[in-house]
Amino acid sequence: MAKRHNYKNLKIWKLGLEIANDISDVLCNFPTHERYDLSSQMSRASVSIPSNLAEGSSRSDKSFSHFINISLGSSFELGTQLLVAKHRNYIDQETLNKIEHKIEEFQKMAMSFQNNL
Repeated sequence: MAKRHNYKNLKIWKLGLEIANDISDVLCNFPTHERYDLSSQMSRASVSIPSNLAEGSSRSDKSFSHFINISLGSSFELGTQLLVAKHRNYIDQETLNKIEHKIEEFQKMAMSFQNNL
């Protein structure tokens, strides 16, 4: 029987959840007209990061690796969306730097974890 991972014990899942919660907090300050556009995209991308790790953790390591790829893709998507939000002056440089740092840390940890599966 293949080993399964308890996602709640994974540091990458915890960091992914933290990123999703940070984005949720940031989106409260976005203009209302963005509710169905950039806000929605950022919310979905950020929630996708820990969600795919959770879903993949119940699978074989090969399948889990695929879900880590999806999670990583969402993290890169979110990084781009943060730059758009900064350009539109919805977030300040400090907020951008803080979340970008967490995303970069997540990406490093996820790729390392994936390589060790």
